[in-house]
Amino acid sequence: MPRPLLLVLATLCVFVVTTAILLQLMPGPLKSMDYFVVGTVATLMSLLALFLVIIGTSSAAREIFFKRRKKKL
Repeated sequence: MPRPLLLVLATLCVFVVTTAILLQLMPGPLKSMDYFVVGTVATLMSLLALFLVIIGTSSAAREIFFKRRKKKL
């Protein structure tokens, strides 16, 4: 499978699992604001997971946030 398709499927799985867990944890009866909160948290979690996977598997993962300076002679 190509890498972008695999990333999309993994992100979608994280979203679905997070949504299912949060819907089970929320006390009923659910209102529209509850669904909004669940969708927001699930989106945040899936984007965080996508970010961490991209950073972790990137070839330049060590220099994402900080770049080392070359030593001056």
